[in-house]
Amino acid sequence: MSAPQADGGPAGESLVAAVRDIATEAGALTLRWFGRRDLGVTWKRDGTEVTEADRAAERLVRDRIAELFPDDAIFGEEEGGSIRPDGRTWIVDPIDGTRGFVRGVPLYATLVALVDPHGPLVGVIDLPVLGQTLAAGRGSGCWLDDHRCSVSDHPDLSGALVNTSDYNTFEPIQFEALRSRGAMMRTWGDAYGYFLVATGQAEAMIDPVCETWDLAPMPVILAEAGGAFTDVAGRLEYRNRNGVATNGVLHPAVLDAMGAGHGGDRGK
Repeated sequence: MSAPQADGGPAGESLVAAVRDIATEAGALTLRWFGRRDLGVTWKRDGTEVTEADRAAERLVRDRIAELFPDDAIFGEEEGGSIRPDGRTWIVDPIDGTRGFVRGVPLYATLVALVDPHGPLVGVIDLPVLGQTLAAGRGSGCWLDDHRCSVSDHPDLSGALVNTSDYNTFEPIQFEALRSRGAMMRTWGDAYGYFLVATGQAEAMIDPVCETWDLAPMPVILAEAGGAFTDVAGRLEYRNRNGVATNGVLHPAVLDAMGAGHGGDRGK
């Protein structure tokens, strides 16, 4: 697949609101299961957990899209699909952080992205337990409820808060490169890590291994918050099963620490 382009038209406020409303409705549905013992957990072929809540939330999103946007394609973690190269596709992760969800960790998210041939058009991170929803539309800004969000201005890795979902996905040399430059390494990961970067509470989020539905909302969210998102090789691409989000200033340094070797090249 070729890298998405950043020159598409803006997302209208009504479209951003529709994506946000669908994501928050699905997120609210997951609360029916959160904290319960009878979650109906099963295991997928890839060794990850899936629950009744995952399936129900994705089904709700698909039903709403079918009602409101019947001509759009859908690609979801639980029911599959594909990304339409010549039209719009909704990309859905009903519960990002299922492993934490089944253990009662309140930082899981419902992720919904709408992409077009130019790349992500709208991205939403809904945090159901926290009652917070981050939404961004191309050319429309990044918003946490009624407050416009922006990334931090921290200038270097020393003292920067750097998150990941799982440090077991790092090569030892990558971890040491970040640690030796003074980064504060934490695991407030999954979508919550990207949320922290976009709202200026962290400087970087790194996922060396993940999936398309984990990352699809992030390019537009980070761009509209004034930050940067690429894969670990510095390409402006969310479909390569890895991602790096930063406040922008630190992006070359983070890519260098991860061994990208591109300096300031972000794949443009």
